[in-house]
Amino acid sequence: MTLTSSRSSTAFAPIAVAMDAPDLGALAEWTSRVAPVVSTVKVGLEVFCRDGAAAVTTARAAAESAGHPGIDVFLDLKLHDIPATVRGAALAVATLAPSYLTVHASGGAAMVSAAVEALPDTRITAVTVLTSLDEAALAEIGLGGPAREAAVRLARLAVSAGARAIVCSPHEVAAIRAAVPADITLITPGVRPAGAALDDQRRVATPAQALADGADLLVIGRPITGADDQRAAAAAIAAELA
Repeated sequence: MTLTSSRSSTAFAPIAVAMDAPDLGALAEWTSRVAPVVSTVKVGLEVFCRDGAAAVTTARAAAESAGHPGIDVFLDLKLHDIPATVRGAALAVATLAPSYLTVHASGGAAMVSAAVEALPDTRITAVTVLTSLDEAALAEIGLGGPAREAAVRLARLAVSAGARAIVCSPHEVAAIRAAVPADITLITPGVRPAGAALDDQRRVATPAQALADGADLLVIGRPITGADDQRAAAAAIAAELA
């Protein structure tokens, strides 16, 4: 596995740090600490709803000041609406030029295609089954399982609609890797170093196992951002992957 950012020739670990920071100041501090180590920072729904475009510009500026001007920005909004609305939402963030933008695969092929058409230079990233859901939760919401079969089915649908990346749990990544073309980027949340707290995740794996099973990019939040030394925590995980 090549540990590089898509925009930089310097080696960075294939980790997207979930920047669920309480304010822009913390977001800038966290980004500056981890940017020398990781390929990607992830701006999620809560932060974007609070801070808007400033969350992305702040992260980019902090990464540049820390020596990683080409850092990838993963805009994790998980869009899910009718195709016209998703197209409009994607166009609304076009000026931010995210490397990745998430939509829910369960929104259907037309919805995924609408996002792809709106942002052709962004990897539209389809979320399959949330890592907070277990088999019982899937049954409650009426999504045909088991989780692995549901995730593979949704991944195939999204790729056929033009998605260039897939979000899936570590438990499904091997099956999806076998089911989609090799150039599709597989992104796995629910990654926890051995011994770390699971928090609200249910279907998890260690970083090394997720990569071995076919993941290209690992989403890691609290094990890094909640550490006393965030750069050291990111570097320790990166060393496991080298």
